[in-house]
Amino acid sequence: MSGMGIRMVTAVASAIRSAGKSLDKAGANMEVAKYSEKLVPSTRFVAVDGVAPRVAEYGTFVAPSASVIGDVTIGRNSSIWYGSTVRGDVNTVTIGERTAIMDRAVIHVAKIQGDLPTNIGNNVTVGAGALIHAATVKDLCVIGESAQVLDGAVVESNSIVDIGAVVTPGTVVPGGELWAGAPAKKIRELTAEEIASIPQKARDALELASMHAVENSKDYAQVLEEEDWIDFLEDTQEDDPHRTPPPGDIDDIQGMGHPGRIFNSTLTHPEEGIKK
Repeated sequence: MSGMGIRMVTAVASAIRSAGKSLDKAGANMEVAKYSEKLVPSTRFVAVDGVAPRVAEYGTFVAPSASVIGDVTIGRNSSIWYGSTVRGDVNTVTIGERTAIMDRAVIHVAKIQGDLPTNIGNNVTVGAGALIHAATVKDLCVIGESAQVLDGAVVESNSIVDIGAVVTPGTVVPGGELWAGAPAKKIRELTAEEIASIPQKARDALELASMHAVENSKDYAQVLEEEDWIDFLEDTQEDDPHRTPPPGDIDDIQGMGHPGRIFNSTLTHPEEGIKK
């Protein structure tokens, strides 16, 4: 297809897309009952026996795909990330301030084999895929990815449970130590630098959670408005005869173009790959 033909197809496609958006907005204005459409219907918070989770209003981020169930209390500036489950259905779960429960982690409690809640302190980072079951993790701890802290175990302050470690039921991890293995055992004392890195991990998670909270709070209308602005700016730049492309496209990924777009590459135009 010639360059002129490509420009014509692009122009027609842009016009059709704009017309579709206009029709959608006109239909929304004609509706009798106004509503704000959310990107993801929230099923994050579930009450059990009339007890609903209590989440601090200030700075707390709970991802749309996370589940917080039953008698759960979450402190300020804490975050529950994508795919995580915090389940206080048969006992209580308490999570302190500036604590991050990362992606796909599971926080649960015990009733049948002992009446044990789960308590997680302040400035704790629970890694992706980790399990904390009816245990206590005190302030300033790191629980590594896919690690397990099981019934009645206690992890004292300023401790690190390594990736994939299994802290068996009733075990106490003293403060200032690194534990690893299955079952987990003391490996060594933590260095001063490692202890200083524990609150920094919590701060990094809080900063990242703030960004995700802003994006997840947008409704459908806000997203459409932002897309309109992006289209307007791109059209303005393309019409500017004095515009020169930058030496390198920082959004380009391994020569495959922008993420989320139809790439102008040998993947979508295989004939380009066989040209000599």
